[in-house]
Parts: sequence; C-alpha cells; structure tokens
Amino acid sequence: MGLFDRLRGDDGPRVVFLGIDGVPYDLVEDHPDVFENLHAIAADGAGGQISSIVPPESSACWPALTTGKNPGETGVYGFQDRKSGSYETYVPMGAHVEAPRLWDIVTDADRSASVFNVPVTFPPSETIQRQVSGFLSPSLEQAASDPEIEATLSDLSYNIDVDASLGHDDDKTAFIESANETLDARYEAFRHYVEQDDWDLFFGVFMSTDRVNHFLFRDYAQDGEYAEEFLEFYSTLDDYIGEVRKQLDDETELVIASDHGFTELHHEVKCNRWLAQQGWLTYEADEPDELADIGDDARAYSLIPGRFYLNLEGREPGGVVPESEYEEVREELIADLETLTGPDGRAVCDRIVKGEEVFDGLHTEIAPDVVVVPADGFDLKAGFDDGEEIFAKEARNGMHKFGNACLYSTADLSIDSVDLYDIAPTILDLMEVDTDTREMEGRSLVS
Repeated sequence: MGLFDRLRGDDGPRVVFLGIDGVPYDLVEDHPDVFENLHAIAADGAGGQISSIVPPESSACWPALTTGKNPGETGVYGFQDRKSGSYETYVPMGAHVEAPRLWDIVTDADRSASVFNVPVTFPPSETIQRQVSGFLSPSLEQAASDPEIEATLSDLSYNIDVDASLGHDDDKTAFIESANETLDARYEAFRHYVEQDDWDLFFGVFMSTDRVNHFLFRDYAQDGEYAEEFLEFYSTLDDYIGEVRKQLDDETELVIASDHGFTELHHEVKCNRWLAQQGWLTYEADEPDELADIGDDARAYSLIPGRFYLNLEGREPGGVVPESEYEEVREELIADLETLTGPDGRAVCDRIVKGEEVFDGLHTEIAPDVVVVPADGFDLKAGFDDGEEIFAKEARNGMHKFGNACLYSTADLSIDSVDLYDIAPTILDLMEVDTDTREMEGRSLVS
C-alpha cells in the first residue's frame, strides 16, 4: 500500500451514505422521470421500501439508524424527552445518545469517517476525522468540528437547516427559495469533501427534504399550487445524488436511505387535551404549558409523537397509578385510545404498541408505556394547555409515516422486511469492519 493509500486510509472497501430525510418510497417509484438516478441505482444494485421505527420521528430515527439500536439503548425517544424521576423535559442532543454511533465504530477500527448534517449530533465529535452536526445546532461555528471546516462551509453559504418559519406563510415562495439554497449548499459541501478522497466512510444527510415535505406535501398529493416546485426540488436532489455517484470509484459503494416515510396531513391531534377531556389528565396551574403543571390526580400524559405515559407511583415524582394496577390501567388507556376518532369518523390510531414490545435496554426508565402509530392524515401532538379543540389544522400539510421509507444502494442488498436497524450493520459489513454487530437490532443486508 502506497503513501497516498495510507493517508487516505485505504485498507478496505469504502461507503458513502446519503440520508434523504423523510423521502417516501412511493414518491420515488411513482416518478421515474424525476428520480432517474435513484432508479438507475436500483437497477444496478438494489432499491426498495423499508420501515421506520416506533416512534417515526427524526430525533429518535437517526440515533437508531446510526447505532443499529432501539431507543431503549440510545436513550432518545423523540424531540422531547422526560428526565428520569422528574417531570422536567429536555430536547435530546448528540450528547444524550448513549449507544456507539456508526462513525465511532469505524474510527475505533482505525478507519476514517467524515460526517455531515446528521440530526441529533450536536456538539460535533473531536475524535473522528471531521464532523458538522446538523438539526438543532445553534450555529455553523459551533456545528463544525474545526475552524478549517467552518471556513470552507461558510464560503459555500452552507446552512444548518432550512428556514422553516417561512413555511408558515401563505406565499411559499421564500420558503422554497430557502429550501433550494440549503439543498444546493449541502450538495456543494458533500461534493467538496467527497472529492478529498481521504475518508473510508462518508456520511451526509439532506434534511431539507423533510422540511419541503412538511409544508408542500399536500400540493404534491393534490396537484396544488406548488406541485411543480415540489417535484423540481426533488429532481435537483436526484441530480445531486447522481453527481456524487460519478465521483466514486468502483471500490466504493453508495447507500441512500430515508429515516421515515411521509403522507398528507389533515389533522393535528392535541393528545393532552383529549386526555384531559377523557378524565386522564388534570392540571394544577391555571394556564398550564409544561409537564410540571399536571395535577396530583393525573393518571396519564403524552409527549410527542404519540407517546403516552401513565403517572406511575415510584417512577414519576407525583405518580398516582399503583404499580399493582399498572396493566389494568394501561389496558383501560388503550381501550380509550381505540375509541378516538377524527372529524371524518376515521379511527386516529392505526397501531397501538406497548412500550416493552419495541423498547429494550439500559434506558427504558423514560420509555413510554404506550405508543400510537397514527392512521394516515393524523399527526399526534402534545401541548400542555387546557384548550377545548382536540383537532386542528396548521400550516404544515405533510406528516411522518412509519412505513414507506426507502433504501437504495449500488451494492447488491437483500431488501426484504427491512427497517432502520439494518442499515448500520449493513454499512459495517460493506466496509468489512471487524466488529461484533450481534448486539444491534438489525442484520446485514449484504447478499
């Protein structure tokens, strides 16, 4: 092996992973003219539909995808989690992820990893080759693992995220411009660092896809005002995926995946309002706005997305549900949830899952007792207030979906009954990294 090979860390096969947050499989499959490169990748390698995790929220999904472990092991269940033994909540960041990330395993194997824009990675690691943390990073300066990367990305007009506040305007023109500018700069950054050719794993995420889906999915689904702009955005994304593919040699595999699917949103469901109206939740404060305001006789509460907790004695500081009655009370809550219907008469809950069915590990003390996977069109929110209306329509018109995520690869993978947990062991197998993946939830898909 020559000097350049040693500098590049070329001691085994390499992988580029591109995350396309929230891109649904049927969007790609229904538009081969828009997604020419993804269809070409599927024809040469593999492509198919995969499942997300419970709950299908990006803050929980990306730690699961990048560790191969469920939230009981990662310690991250959603955008908002509850501190153990407390009613205080926090927004999980990278430091809250308890399981080893894919790039940590690669680095421990004396290989190099460049990581860009992955949600729930702030603050960036200083132990891997280079990293720029993603969603919720306060600034580019703080997101970049070193000043050189910050300077390079600043020159490329790199944005941490789309300005989602613009999506609330009736006129979506400025939002669409922000989404495209963010997409363009993200690609330029990926192109620049892929070209460095000094990594073994390049892991980058396009998250502007999720933002576009949240605010323009109805336009796409119903051929609305911004349907053309929606598909043009995705055509550009596909072009960029094709350009990255052209940069790679025959010894480097390209893997592309989304963390959850997407569907049209019709109604947000205010779960804590529903609990209050059903007699499960009371408040001490006159104007409640946080979990700490729940009353001393509250039996249950909810956190996003669709996570329900019993106010259990010995676990919650003011718990009132005796442990001896846990199963009986939980079954009562499930029965009530099964009766919840929307304004159109449809059941809100597609699946009701008990926590222990999907969560296992060292961090289950903050796991929900019940998780609802909603029927298409219903997005389960929390909100601690005493309002009357359970169902609402907001500016967002697209919502996450448990099924219908996607996976494409230049490698010959077996994509059958696949979920997010299979991606990490697959990448490690493709890279021939010598590590024990038996403790991961998933399996390698390498044929």
